[in-house]
Amino acid sequence: MSLFLFLDSANTVVTVAVFLNSLTPKFYVALTGTSSLISGLIFIFEWWYFHKHGTSFIEQVSVSHLRPLMGRIESSISEPGSPSNNRESETSRQNLSECKVWRNPLNLFRGAEYRRYTWVTGKEPLTYYDMNLSAQDHQTFFTCDTDFLRPSDTVMQKAWRERNPPARIKAAYQALELNNDCATAYVLLAEEEATTIVDAEKLFKQALKAGETIYKQSQQCQHQSPQHEAQLRRDTNVLVYIKRRLAMCARKLGRIREAVKIMRDLMKEFPPFTMLNIHENLLESLLELQAYADVQAVLAKYDDISLPKSAAICYTAALLKTRTVSDKFSPETASRRGLSTAEINAVEAIHRAVEFNPHVPKYLLEMKSLILPPEHILKRGDSEAIAYAFFHLQHWKRIEGALNLLQCTWEGTFRMIPYPLEKGHLFYPYPSCTETADRELLPTFHHVSVYPKKELPFFIHFTAGLCSSTAVIALLTHQFPEIMGIFAKAVSMISRTCVEYL
Repeated sequence: MSLFLFLDSANTVVTVAVFLNSLTPKFYVALTGTSSLISGLIFIFEWWYFHKHGTSFIEQVSVSHLRPLMGRIESSISEPGSPSNNRESETSRQNLSECKVWRNPLNLFRGAEYRRYTWVTGKEPLTYYDMNLSAQDHQTFFTCDTDFLRPSDTVMQKAWRERNPPARIKAAYQALELNNDCATAYVLLAEEEATTIVDAEKLFKQALKAGETIYKQSQQCQHQSPQHEAQLRRDTNVLVYIKRRLAMCARKLGRIREAVKIMRDLMKEFPPFTMLNIHENLLESLLELQAYADVQAVLAKYDDISLPKSAAICYTAALLKTRTVSDKFSPETASRRGLSTAEINAVEAIHRAVEFNPHVPKYLLEMKSLILPPEHILKRGDSEAIAYAFFHLQHWKRIEGALNLLQCTWEGTFRMIPYPLEKGHLFYPYPSCTETADRELLPTFHHVSVYPKKELPFFIHFTAGLCSSTAVIALLTHQFPEIMGIFAKAVSMISRTCVEYL
């Protein structure tokens, strides 16, 4: 019976019906069992191919080979150098850049925050992969080729490579014994040994005093040799890092205006250091001050088409537009009279933000529990969503009706994005590498959010149904060969009659 699923010619149906009518029950049992085995193998292969490549083999063969036979060669094949090929190569390059792991600009302090979480819960909030990336960052920012000239820097170069935290802390104290003005040693102690933000701030102030002295000395010698220029770059990195962490300490201790001033001074004095994304720290602090005009001014500078986007930029822009209409927004009223211009702008901003990172709304709406953000994030991934919501949820709650408007509108984003995601709507297609990277960055006890979920295509459902039906028929035929033989003959006779009538 399952053979009829593959036949569409009337003459063929009649021929098969006559053939089945002439079969003996034992031969029909063998035929049905063989059909069940073949369909089962097809289903297993289709399932394996889908999980390995993310697409249906039958569907792929149909699109690649059957569509040209149906007269669609022109639309499916493009010439080398054509706009479609150029778009594909551009999209692949964009996907590679979007799958880059970035340092979280709002990462917490290991000793004062991450370790405290471990003491309370017994869980490790940071993965080995995440901490290894941080170790690489520290070696890049805080070391250079001239470290051998200063014994304390030589010790610290080894300290940043240590995997064991007590060993790193011990090496930092050894560096301070050799040179009491070793700024990077104070940085390590502030990050990992200090158990409170107050203690961390004290150590960073000592690091700042030592770092400014070394930075001025390096400035005076920067043009003497390439080694001195490398040393100046390292000392500049150390100074910027210290000031930025001091600003974050002030923010955490409630001295928000002081934090804003430090961040603004940093952005003016060291404009090339946009890779540290200090503007995201500034946006969060300004939102805490409810200085929405200043927030808009920062967005006007960094929410530019030529600059990389982030969840902080997209969702902050959506929050500002939501703020103007959220207190009076009502779904019932909007459905009756329609959306006003301001409401349309707010909804479009929400859709834009959700398309950039679709994981954020579930954290903002508290549909999914938050964890401590990792030290590194993947843009458009679950790790970035956690890092954003961890600090910005309070700003959404502060604005009356903002979360209500988000809840009513965010899912409408997915109706505008083509599926399968061969292209995006406002941004490039959502990269497929985010799930793998997020599982490396986020702890095992966290359920990683995945978008888009790989839904089983039609052909897998089809082969599963075919396999199940043929297996049932084979079982029934094995148990009741005479009855199933009569039933098969009856079905074949009915099919032949219907075809002859048509």
